[in-house]
Amino acid sequence: MTKVPSMNLPGISADDSLMLLRAATELSFSSILVTDAQHRILYANPAFCATTGYSPDELEGQNPRILQGPLTDKSVIEKLRNDLDTTGHFTGSTFNYRKDGRPYLVEWTISPVMDESGKPRFYISVQKDITQLQAEQSTGNLFIKAIDAAYDGIFITTADGVIEFANQGFEIITGYRPAEVVGLKPSVLKSGEHDDAFYKDLWGHLTSGVPFRAMVVNRHKHGHKIHCQQTITPVKNALGEISHYISIIKDLSDRVFEELKLREQASHDGLTGLLNRRAGEIELDLSLLKAQENSSPFCILMADIDDFKAVNDTFGHNRGDDVIECVAGVLEKEIRKTDKAVRWGGEEFIVLLPFCGLEKATVIAESIRIALASQVFDEIGQVTLSIGVTESRNEDTPTSILDRVDQLLYDSKRGGKNRVTAA
Repeated sequence: MTKVPSMNLPGISADDSLMLLRAATELSFSSILVTDAQHRILYANPAFCATTGYSPDELEGQNPRILQGPLTDKSVIEKLRNDLDTTGHFTGSTFNYRKDGRPYLVEWTISPVMDESGKPRFYISVQKDITQLQAEQSTGNLFIKAIDAAYDGIFITTADGVIEFANQGFEIITGYRPAEVVGLKPSVLKSGEHDDAFYKDLWGHLTSGVPFRAMVVNRHKHGHKIHCQQTITPVKNALGEISHYISIIKDLSDRVFEELKLREQASHDGLTGLLNRRAGEIELDLSLLKAQENSSPFCILMADIDDFKAVNDTFGHNRGDDVIECVAGVLEKEIRKTDKAVRWGGEEFIVLLPFCGLEKATVIAESIRIALASQVFDEIGQVTLSIGVTESRNEDTPTSILDRVDQLLYDSKRGGKNRVTAA
């Protein structure tokens, strides 16, 4: 256990040692909080006040629980209490709330300072705001995938105009593979169609921090001209300085529209026209990201055709395909325009319902179940669906929410089929 330390540093007087230790605390980039044994705040350093928005006077005498809110993980707080009661030390992370109500993800440690009798006299907490780090780690790859899958050409340059990134859409439009243009300047696309006044206007916008939009004639790798709708947007760093430019180009030629049709076919199921599993996985990733960023949950339903193997075995795969197509039609008719229906595999379907609570999602699921059950197929008769429905949670990953809805679907099967189970 930590005892109250001596403030004497080797070769330095006690007063100077105390002054240096206090200066180190005041200048620290990490948030530091000191409480007494009853967890009343005695001291908060400037970094802590800057992070939370509270002044030292507002914090003094308060319990740190004033930083807790709806997203604060209760199990983490319970672990904190248990750890301090047993080992005296705690390390963890959860969401705290600033004075203005905005949440932030914090990682922190708590250590006791013991008195001569071995009892806690103070607690020292060292904290770090890891919101941005967590966002970068969890969404970086997702953003790259989403940008790379975009139909429009996207490329990013430094402030000096050197290309650092180009997506697959850029290759479709210009003919240049991303690896060919990274390190070059956008002038590689210059067609000679625009005069000096055009480029003066372009740079006048950009250096002022204003996006530039225009119809631009670029030159394809193979020499022909491509008429593009182009937007260039300056990106500023934390100091307000332009650090990058993001360019988006849209080729309006018939050739590109044919390319887009191929891309559309690649993301949709050939039998039903619904999104295929690969596209559905991307949509699920994006739904989770939006829900976490906007603190707005969504719902997911998973549906499976009851006794479908018997239909295939008895009536053949063609009749089975008829049933699958019919289910897809029911889904598209009963869901909202903003919802995403996915053929997840075989006779299994998923629907993503953004900005939708569990109660409303359950109503939609019931309408789907009833609509299919009310139909009678020649020779086959009635075909039904078992459906599971769940609402997203703050801590959800694609795997966790899929496992949960899959279990609810299984509960519907086990409960007699042709039913909806929601939780």
